[in-house]
Amino acid sequence: MSHNYRTTPHDTDRMPPGIPYIVGNEAAERFSYYGMLSILAVFLTDHLLDSQGELAPLSDAQATEWQHYFQAAVYVTPLFGAILSDWLWGKYRTILTLSLFYVVGHAVMALVDMPQLTGLSPRWMLGIGLGLIALGAGGIKPCVTAHVGDQFGSANSHLLPKVFGWFYLSINLGAVISQALIPWLLDEYGPSVAFGLPGGLMALALFVFWLGRHEFAHIPPGGAAFVREVFTPQTGRILLKLVPIYLLTIPFWSLFDQSHTSMVLQAKSLDLSFGTFTLKPAQLQLINPLMILMLVPLISYGIEPLVGKFTRVTPLRKIATGMFITVPSFAILALLQKAIDGGATPSWTWHVLVYAFLTFAEVLVSITTLEFSYTQAPNKLKSLIMGVFFITGIALGNLFTAAVSARIAAAQERGSQLLEGENYYWFFTAVMLVGALAFMVYSQFYRGRSYVQGEN
Repeated sequence: MSHNYRTTPHDTDRMPPGIPYIVGNEAAERFSYYGMLSILAVFLTDHLLDSQGELAPLSDAQATEWQHYFQAAVYVTPLFGAILSDWLWGKYRTILTLSLFYVVGHAVMALVDMPQLTGLSPRWMLGIGLGLIALGAGGIKPCVTAHVGDQFGSANSHLLPKVFGWFYLSINLGAVISQALIPWLLDEYGPSVAFGLPGGLMALALFVFWLGRHEFAHIPPGGAAFVREVFTPQTGRILLKLVPIYLLTIPFWSLFDQSHTSMVLQAKSLDLSFGTFTLKPAQLQLINPLMILMLVPLISYGIEPLVGKFTRVTPLRKIATGMFITVPSFAILALLQKAIDGGATPSWTWHVLVYAFLTFAEVLVSITTLEFSYTQAPNKLKSLIMGVFFITGIALGNLFTAAVSARIAAAQERGSQLLEGENYYWFFTAVMLVGALAFMVYSQFYRGRSYVQGEN
């Protein structure tokens, strides 16, 4: 019962006591999500069965379409979770409840390749499992991020940038372990074990979060006041300022989230030898979280203070810089694809360079946008604004990629070609460059203010 919990942040200038539980929960939850996501493209193109248990994989374009529609759904459902949280349940209850759907979704995924046992088509099971995971993972997403910020009052709000950095580090620690382990489990033990282990970690994440219930600040839901505040001129003005910022990040998310799809599929054609070992194509994804672990402290405590001595570092300038840094990543992928199509087998180490650009950009764009969205949202609308960001930025970015892949798949079925080979990557390189220029121009006109819990 929520009335047994504290409803205001701890009065301290230090790190709030509930943060370790949130960070521990996030590490386990991200292990489950990224572990499942890391093998999804390979599963769809190499392991998917039909109702009779016979191999019936998707084409690369179809798999990319499926996966980006799923990733879009993960970032559409945050708006639903945000409304539940800010209007009716509060962040803690919303996270706890929707995480149960998350656990069940993973259990369904563990049964996808058992049509003889379930009596259901693997594609139907896949749709059910991914749908439940999208509801859980997406529904809790704005609540978890805003729940972090809710633990801080005016006395320790200066620690917000640091805690969001550590929060992001916990995400990537979970991702590193899962992206190294789960692709190996897929090849050695099959989809049931590879999808089942992330489900177990999600159950553990839920337990860790429950353990911290008495340490958290449980900001009460807004109830009728939330509805009234949503439909005020002030909220309208805030959204009119923020939504264009989010929409202009669509190209970044369209490119970045292809690290789970087109980059994995390209990795199948690379030389994956690493000494006496041969890497799995899906394991190259762990380069990203490994680089995050190195780059977050380097940028926060080294590069940013150094740049700050010469010019003012603002959130929007950091985001714009990250978007420009993204451009070379897909240009390199285009050149790699040209070499592959010409009969060469480039080394997987070229993807290290690609990830270097993508990861540097991710730190500047993703972490900064999370912090920026939280501070720009009125106190009763923290989760809602997070939900708006997820749907108008990340979800639409994935929908754009899915739509492009659907057009390519349709063209292939007609026997024609569309964005074949290197042209696919050059197309997205151009989209990213145009998006970065547009963001740089528009961000010059943004004017907003910050809101912190504990301040009127």
